[in-house]
Amino acid sequence: MSSLSRELVFLILQFLDEEKFKETVHKLEQESGFFFNMKHFEDQVQAGEWDEVERYLCGFTKVEDNRYSMKIFFEIRKQKYLEALDRQDRAKAVEILVKDLKVFASFNEELFKEITQLLTLENFRQNEQLSKYGDTKSARGIMLIELKKLIEANPLFRDKLTFPAFKASRLRTLINQSLNWQHQLCKNPRSNPDIKTLFTDHACTPTNGARPPPPTNNPLVGPIPKAGAFPPIGAHNPFQPVVSPSPGAIAGWMSSTNPSLPHAAVAAGPPSLVQPSTAAAFLKHQRTPTGVAGMDYQSGDSEHLMKRIRTGQSDEVSFSGVAHAPNVYSQDDLPKSVVRTITQGSNVMSMDFHPQQQTVLLVGTNVGDISLWEVGSRERLAHKTFKVWDISTCSMPLQTALLKDATISVNRCVWGPDGLILGVAFSKHIVQIYTYNPNGELRQHLEIDAHIGGVNDVAFAHPNKQLCIVTCGDDKTIKVWDAQTGRRLYTFEGHEAPVYSVCPHYKENIQFIFSTAIDGKIKAWLYDCLGSRVDYDAPGHWCTMMAYSADGTRLFSCGTSKDGESHLVEWNESEGAIKRTYLGFRKRSLGVVQFDTTRNRFLAAGDEFQIKFWDMDNTNILTAVEAEGGLPASPRLRFNKEGSLLAVTTSDNGIKILANNDGLRLTRLLESRPMEGHRGPSEPINSKPLIVNALGPAANVSAAMSPSLERSDRIQPAVSINNLATMDSSRLVDVKPKISDDLEKIKSWKIPDIVDQSQLKALRLPDPVTTGKVVRLIYTNSGLALLALISNAVHKLWKWQRSERNPLGKSTAYVVPQLWQPANGTLMTNDTGDNNPPEESAACIALSKNDSYVMSASGGKVSLFNMMTFKVMTTFMSPPPAATFLAFHPQDNNIIAIGMEDSTIQIYNVRVDEVKHCFC
Repeated sequence: MSSLSRELVFLILQFLDEEKFKETVHKLEQESGFFFNMKHFEDQVQAGEWDEVERYLCGFTKVEDNRYSMKIFFEIRKQKYLEALDRQDRAKAVEILVKDLKVFASFNEELFKEITQLLTLENFRQNEQLSKYGDTKSARGIMLIELKKLIEANPLFRDKLTFPAFKASRLRTLINQSLNWQHQLCKNPRSNPDIKTLFTDHACTPTNGARPPPPTNNPLVGPIPKAGAFPPIGAHNPFQPVVSPSPGAIAGWMSSTNPSLPHAAVAAGPPSLVQPSTAAAFLKHQRTPTGVAGMDYQSGDSEHLMKRIRTGQSDEVSFSGVAHAPNVYSQDDLPKSVVRTITQGSNVMSMDFHPQQQTVLLVGTNVGDISLWEVGSRERLAHKTFKVWDISTCSMPLQTALLKDATISVNRCVWGPDGLILGVAFSKHIVQIYTYNPNGELRQHLEIDAHIGGVNDVAFAHPNKQLCIVTCGDDKTIKVWDAQTGRRLYTFEGHEAPVYSVCPHYKENIQFIFSTAIDGKIKAWLYDCLGSRVDYDAPGHWCTMMAYSADGTRLFSCGTSKDGESHLVEWNESEGAIKRTYLGFRKRSLGVVQFDTTRNRFLAAGDEFQIKFWDMDNTNILTAVEAEGGLPASPRLRFNKEGSLLAVTTSDNGIKILANNDGLRLTRLLESRPMEGHRGPSEPINSKPLIVNALGPAANVSAAMSPSLERSDRIQPAVSINNLATMDSSRLVDVKPKISDDLEKIKSWKIPDIVDQSQLKALRLPDPVTTGKVVRLIYTNSGLALLALISNAVHKLWKWQRSERNPLGKSTAYVVPQLWQPANGTLMTNDTGDNNPPEESAACIALSKNDSYVMSASGGKVSLFNMMTFKVMTTFMSPPPAATFLAFHPQDNNIIAIGMEDSTIQIYNVRVDEVKHCFC
């Protein structure tokens, strides 16, 4: 529909409203999909007209359109379901469950099961998450707060929430203007024309009298009829012009704590059983209810994203985001002392420390090799030379490129967030994904023909709780892949130059990706198909990389211009402007400066044959170290997770490991670690490369190896990033070392004994009343809680809450879990029998696969508890003999295996309350 036709619909909507055709107005709103009348929607929700609510919504979106839409429909149907339960209308509740809510089971089966279990409760308020559910009116009001935010964030409602601002009775005015024009064209215009129809053009009939003057003052045919001549708009009008959001509100697309933003973190919470009691609570505590595995919907205010203001870059701007306390540090916290030197044998292009094993370093080189080093013992744990795993599955452009020139370089290698997977991006088309086990073994997992040309960066992300691989390349695209199957999920297009780097991140459950291109453009993307949300320029307008501080609250970038001018800056996310520019770079850097962050406190960059350090809160350089010399002009560097070690590349194809006091103790501890099996030499001999491995068994390529230069030392190419020439004249062309076969036969290595307190992180679980010792302890299958059975037959449950420090609510020693029990104070207490006291009885415990039920015994009967309410569902199997071991069937919670103290095994069916089998 053209824009004029669209405007005509708005004129008709205004006319219908002025004429009080209410039902027709809303029907046209729904059918046209041009204007979502929020007032009408609120009235329908408050009245509980659920069918009409969904019918009206369907004019603008469907359940499956996007995650915002899905959550909108979920909240409405959940409220309808709860109201049916509140009325004790179980038949209607079952109908809603099967007809309306079942569609969400495929997205989160556990949540659907929990909703279903509400049918088993006398009052659904017995569920902890619904214990504060008030009356129907207040519950609808709370839900409306959530729905309005979801609608405003939903990109499908963009430009549909505000009625265009134009004068009242605009359609009447246009008709009068048309009639005035028609009357002036009459050959014999009358002073008082008689307008009887609008179906045909107006024309005055001829008269015998003289022609009167033009009727300029006639109220009907005046040149500009006044709107006041028509009936005024009543107070009922829902089309009053809506004031546009302030620039501050529009800009804050990721600001989570600025109270001035009306919807700073819209839709951060997934669908769940409960909603916050107030809007303020919603904005402050956006989390999935404890114990409820909610659907993780894409969160973020897309409307604000699309309208985000692009401001000029200034050295200092007011920062409306998170306030950071000044850093308190000591020079000893910086890793400045060289404790290890490792010879890689070829030019190191990328490094990354393992996220858990603090001394395991992943290294990629300019000849396509990757290595794993245990820097404490200087042992090479694994070494993989480049080769295509399956040439038959590669695209013809890749096969042609490899046949023409088999040399290939690692552009980036990076660990996955859990350290069980790693990704390698190569200078030609390919990304390879390996799995890793703690014994140092690498196994081939995925090979993806990802981009045409070079793959310039690779990273891992968790959109929708799904581990994904994010890549970018010379073909000017960013792509997202399923880390399990290698299936492509998204392709983001919009850059006009090769994409240099990607930086996936999340804030308040807003999942997004920053990308930078070699023309200096920075863009941000959500995991959808709606294009870039921001577009602004990096300082230097060339190769730039971005990184967040360890706590994810501060964004930094570092890059170098074509003229060698380097820029390290902190960004004000809420404005898209530069908050702070760090000083201390030489005027003309010899290469693209690389940087890293650590401990929410320090920044480090390689420049002038040195490592330069900054305090994040101070623009002046803190200190610089030369690492005993031997560094290139712009060395690469990488901190380990704790910031105790810093890996730095050297000009002789090696790596230096710098450490602070903690890192020094760690490396000394591992220096004499016992190793199993023979390892090849850690210092390989340089030689001519054997290029025949590039295509595996199919290749017998005879080609001279062209120099493969550092990724950081580039100038802008005409087409491909790989054509960038070197800027570091001190670099020598490296050749691929010939590695003995012994290095490919990786042996398992022995994990060191824990001999130092610094290797442990202790955490005391809160328990105000200690009534006995723990006799059984088990994690829930979700890993979000810890269940203990105490010697007095009482169970205790600790849950990790979602918070800024622990956004996923995972079990961790760095966040204290909360001792949890239902609001009514019920305890899960086992039957103890009349024989032995519980302290002297055998104790056993088991959890169902979905964590909904716990089965337990403390010398008496076996008890089956509901984990949501702590209520006893049933007891069975009176002793003797007493139960000593319990297990749920993995597919059916009603089938239970019970090991007895007389060495028998009973297979018990809870549903029919009888033993089905007995094994002696």
